[in-house]
Amino acid sequence: MSTDAVAVLGTAMTDMSRRDLQPDQLALQVIAEAMADSGVGAGDLSLVVIANASGGRLNDQGCTRGQAWLRKSALGDVPIVNIDNSCAGGSSALYLGTLSARAQDRPILVLGVEKMWTGDRAATLEAIESGLPADYRADMHERLAEHGNPAGSILMGLNAWWADKFIEERGATVEQIAAAAVKARRNGSLNPLAQCQQAVTMDEVLGSAPIAGVLTRFMCSSFTDGAAALVLAGGSTSFAEPVAHIVGSVARSGCGSLDYHDRMAETAGAAYESFGLGPEDFDIVELHDATSAEELYALESLSFFAPGEAGPATISGDTAIGGSGVTVNPSGGLVARGHPLGATGIAQVVEIVSHLRGRAGSRQVAGARLGLAVNTGGIIDGDAGYVGVTAISRPA
Repeated sequence: MSTDAVAVLGTAMTDMSRRDLQPDQLALQVIAEAMADSGVGAGDLSLVVIANASGGRLNDQGCTRGQAWLRKSALGDVPIVNIDNSCAGGSSALYLGTLSARAQDRPILVLGVEKMWTGDRAATLEAIESGLPADYRADMHERLAEHGNPAGSILMGLNAWWADKFIEERGATVEQIAAAAVKARRNGSLNPLAQCQQAVTMDEVLGSAPIAGVLTRFMCSSFTDGAAALVLAGGSTSFAEPVAHIVGSVARSGCGSLDYHDRMAETAGAAYESFGLGPEDFDIVELHDATSAEELYALESLSFFAPGEAGPATISGDTAIGGSGVTVNPSGGLVARGHPLGATGIAQVVEIVSHLRGRAGSRQVAGARLGLAVNTGGIIDGDAGYVGVTAISRPA
């Protein structure tokens, strides 16, 4: 392993279908499992980076969340750094973890945890929407109300606008969007840790409850409780054999100067150049499908497909497990695996590593060697607040 490489020594992820565990319980579970998987002891760690988005609003823990939730973890006095970066907290923590791993001679623990189900839907929506500037948020509520937004969610309203734009400009169809949802939920049915483990038909997707615009319930991600963790190490460490390598991690933050999807395209282009790879090199992509329409739009923004081609490829099964193209969200993605905000970016990498290790069971992508994780978070005046792109490879 080269001295600038970052090794993944161990991984863990909770069952995303449960609602009975508190943030500290979720965090302690993945820490124990990731540490056991890596063979690294608590005394070996040099840093813990923990991501969470909604704890201040939903779990009565506004500050020092990691220290509060991990105080029974036997980590001792290992420094804990807290990350709150909306839906991209996981990839943000991973980005800092990879930088730290290169600079340290001891392993790094990176985890994300989110407890979103509290019984108060309005409070959870407010927590999610705090990833938008306050003035922009207020303006968007008014604008969306004028056009009809039955879900009452700014994020779903924006996704509905993007879906309309995608249909109008790229020639996509509602059936293509529904096909992405069918694929996601079929993959989720093969994932024992997914939130939604029931396969659905095209008719069921199209006939499910309307959310906003063309989007229906089965096309959209849900509130999710869950956690995921990684143990990382730089090239100079020799604590354990790597189960995967972080090829690289590239991030960008938007300031309102670009459209959301243009920011994603720009970040992906910078990432491919940094990695020395192109979209054609990847076997798997775990991307941020807050909705099934967003899956198709993101695939084209990431250059996996030319404009107008992601929908037909999805209809024909090219992006399915065993399909002829890149396998998209074999975990089920945000739509089926679930979207526990601060944990999502790490859960994406855990899923990819499971395929690189040949441990993905009935959803295994045969011969997987290289995966891409793309996690976004926040919306700043129509721009992406953060885009994190990470490439993960099988050990040589």
